[in-house]
Amino acid sequence: MNAMLNIKEGEFTSTIYGYIHEQKFNEAIRILQYQHERNPKNLAALSLLAYCYYYTQDFMNAADCYSQLSYNYPNHSQYKLYHAQALYNAFRPADALAVISMIGHVLLRRRVACGPREFNIGQGLEGHDGNFIQNSQKLHESAIIEAFNLKFAMHYRVKDFKAAKECLEDMPPRNEHDNDPITLHNMAICNANSDFGDSSAKLQFLLGINPFPQETFANLLFLYCKNDYFGLAADVLAENPSHTFYCLNEYQFNLLEALIYMPTNPEESLKKLEKLEKECLEKLRKIAIEIQVKKEQNKTEDDKSLEMRNLIASYDDSLELYLPVLMTYAKHYWDKRDYKVVEKIFRNSVDFCQNHDTWKLNVGHTIFMQEKKYHEATAFYEAIVKKKYDDILEVPAMILANLVVCYIMTNQTDDAEAMLKRVENEEEQAALVRPNEKFFHNSIISLVIGSLYCSKFGISRVVKALEPPEKKLGVDTWYYAKRCIVAAIEMMAKNLLVMRDSVVMDVIQFLSSCEVPGRNIYTVPDDLFEQAGESKVKCNVTYEARMLKAALLMVFND
Repeated sequence: MNAMLNIKEGEFTSTIYGYIHEQKFNEAIRILQYQHERNPKNLAALSLLAYCYYYTQDFMNAADCYSQLSYNYPNHSQYKLYHAQALYNAFRPADALAVISMIGHVLLRRRVACGPREFNIGQGLEGHDGNFIQNSQKLHESAIIEAFNLKFAMHYRVKDFKAAKECLEDMPPRNEHDNDPITLHNMAICNANSDFGDSSAKLQFLLGINPFPQETFANLLFLYCKNDYFGLAADVLAENPSHTFYCLNEYQFNLLEALIYMPTNPEESLKKLEKLEKECLEKLRKIAIEIQVKKEQNKTEDDKSLEMRNLIASYDDSLELYLPVLMTYAKHYWDKRDYKVVEKIFRNSVDFCQNHDTWKLNVGHTIFMQEKKYHEATAFYEAIVKKKYDDILEVPAMILANLVVCYIMTNQTDDAEAMLKRVENEEEQAALVRPNEKFFHNSIISLVIGSLYCSKFGISRVVKALEPPEKKLGVDTWYYAKRCIVAAIEMMAKNLLVMRDSVVMDVIQFLSSCEVPGRNIYTVPDDLFEQAGESKVKCNVTYEARMLKAALLMVFND
């Protein structure tokens, strides 16, 4: 080999590392291939060869190298982890998950041979209170934490959030302060929709340590914007200029600017969104043309080449960038209740987004809000619900509630009853498996129906939806219930509604029953503000229930 002839004896190592440092991976690969052919069990040559293949995105060759390393050095779990990463990037997720599972199985076999389960793998998922383990050298060498985090990333990427959450629950149990930054970050994004306060606190904490996962900064900012804390997002951007430069790409920065300034300068924000939309659509069209050309070249066979899979993955990634721009643009008109314009915006994007669940869901919501199009809205909601009908509690409660309303408004009462029964049965089964967990789907559906038919069924339907409060009271259920009660009090104050004494007593009794379980249910994320002790007391369900009870008694006794 010519490359080998130019290297002096004793300078192989320095030459190879020099090439890697200068990112001349192809030159390094040629030398390492020669070394590997001379001595197939040369650990250093094979591991460096795998590293170079990986960084040149030749993932199949990288996977082959790491497979050999895993076989020759079974005690080095890191090689199995790298093998899984290479397989995943080579669009072989099933094989990658199989390799990750092997890491756990090998560890369990070793621990069984040695006695008790040292790492307590899976105890979080099984509901055990197993002893927390310490960060040890053995834990680090096992690569089990890294394996679970990689498995989490795979499931999260394909939006299998239930499986992703199970990966975190299945980890060896550790105290929160012992969690590594990657695990803490994954916990934060996993619970972002269910516990905004805890997720934002974790991400804020990560920003204060060095180093932190690069995605932390963008995820915190988008989490704030998603929950309408635009001022906080603006403050974080202003206070961390270095993070803004290193952690945000141009797309993220422009989208964040459009989101943050939408309430105060909508014209400028819309201009930014139009520019982003144009860039995203151009990229989508370009990739779509490339995919079509590739398909026409391979009409006679089903092309599953790496090139085609790369193109499809690029299209999916570009679509995921386009959707937030589209939804932000549509939300501007949604907030103005101009649902026809919102529907028009979505219709214009149908060619690219028609198979995406997020697009279907938002089109369904838009049509639902126009009231006279319940049949059309039903089709969009059903398309989402049917995908997860066997695991219906994974479908957001508001989607199910809106679908039931659509059934009722289109006289499909049998379908509505079947859906309610299905949700009720699933909650009962889930409660047996997880007795300490609260389930709100049935309550929220009942609250929505109660709000829709308040004049027919009365506010009693709303009250009964939250019985018993110890099991049914939560941030979301309380939000919908108090809106109905406030509306009823307002109508009574205006003499537009006369409520029977027995119904008033039922509501008062319900509000009283919410006081004890509502003490630790906060209606405002208190971790976001430096509040005085007195003001914190006013941010929970207990305080609001007492205020509503006082207002109801005042109106009732007038």
